Order: sequence, then structure tokens, then C-alpha cells
Amino acid sequence: MDTAFAWQQLFENWPSTMPRRGLVVTAAGETIEFREFLTSEGLIALERERPDTTGARKVVLAFSAITAVKMTDTEPLAGLKNLGFQGA
Repeated sequence: MDTAFAWQQLFENWPSTMPRRGLVVTAAGETIEFREFLTSEGLIALERERPDTTGARKVVLAFSAITAVKMTDTEPLAGLKNLGFQGA
């Protein structure tokens, strides 16, 4: 499976019960904390709580540049089944 497509599916199917916040780790090793996001074909727009060192509060990133997503809420792991994850 194409990982860019998988990341896009994850964000497009984000459950409405889960806060739309977390951290995205990029292929360049940058960690981007976000409090909201929007998706389009192949791209995600992330909104930061606080500006980065250059003053930017928003960043547009290709899904193909994402290597990990860290979720900062306390949702039980079973809540991720809505994102397509399976478990016993």
C-alpha cells in the first residue's frame, strides 16, 4: 500500500469524537504540533497552536512527507479502530 494514500485515509477518516490535534513527524525529521487540519488530494494543511520560529502558524505538507503521527489525546487504543486499525 502507498503510505501517502494511507496517511490521507487516516486523516480523512479521523473520528469526530477524537480531538483533531497531535504531532506529525516529517521525512525531514521535523515534528509539527497541530490543533486542526484540512485535507485535499495529496496535501494536508496543519494549524499550529503557536507559531514556529519563523512565525508560521499554518503549514501545507504532502502526505508522502509524513513518516509518523503522534496523538496527544487520552482516547483508548480501541478508539483507533474507527481509523481502520484492527485488534483482537
